Amino acid sequence: MAGARNYDDPCGVARALDVVGERWTLLVVRELLFGPKRFSDLVRGLPGMSQNVLSQRLRELAGAGLVERRRLGPPVSGQVYELTERGSALRPVVVELARWGSRIPTSSRAGLSPDALVLALLTTFDPDGAEDVRVALVLGDDRFAAEVTGGRLEIVRGEAVWADAEIRTTAAGLRSVVFAGRRLAEAVAAGDAEVRGDAEKATRFVARFPRPAPVGSGERTRGLAGGAERRDP
Repeated sequence: MAGARNYDDPCGVARALDVVGERWTLLVVRELLFGPKRFSDLVRGLPGMSQNVLSQRLRELAGAGLVERRRLGPPVSGQVYELTERGSALRPVVVELARWGSRIPTSSRAGLSPDALVLALLTTFDPDGAEDVRVALVLGDDRFAAEVTGGRLEIVRGEAVWADAEIRTTAAGLRSVVFAGRRLAEAVAAGDAEVRGDAEKATRFVARFPRPAPVGSGERTRGLAGGAERRDP
């Protein structure tokens, strides 16, 4: 990317970081992994990032051939940003980086964006004995279709064509059920979630995501987080 800092190192890692190593860049990619988004949706998913920096990162990613802008046709108007084929090739890299990072204890109390939460589902899914199921996830204004087939989980942005169950909540609400030990039935009873369709399948689905084992052990692990031992993805 013209004008960007680079490592002047022929190693493939260095050349990759020349393109996606700037601060926030991979998080922009994360927000687009599951499908196109409007600029306003990207702003909502990256609340700590200024709109000026977001615009700059999108220009850089477009210049590198990783992101393109597309105008939506009627009846919906506006423009969206989406990953190109080359940008989508970063998916396994981001997924594995998220899986690696999920084992690092954190003291952050910030929330996860819907896309970050869905990425966490991908990286923590336990395929052992998982039944085939389709679940629609409605997280506020964000909609995802999750499908387990043959022990493999796939998630895409958008409305599910059909689903065994639909879970309607917020990113924080689903995170509390999946990673904080709250029972789905408790969230429903409290009015924090709604389940449509097969409630038993929905309950079994949200139980398929064990919290990652933290890296290290004992005092060394606790010291990484300044005394805190949080393991949330």
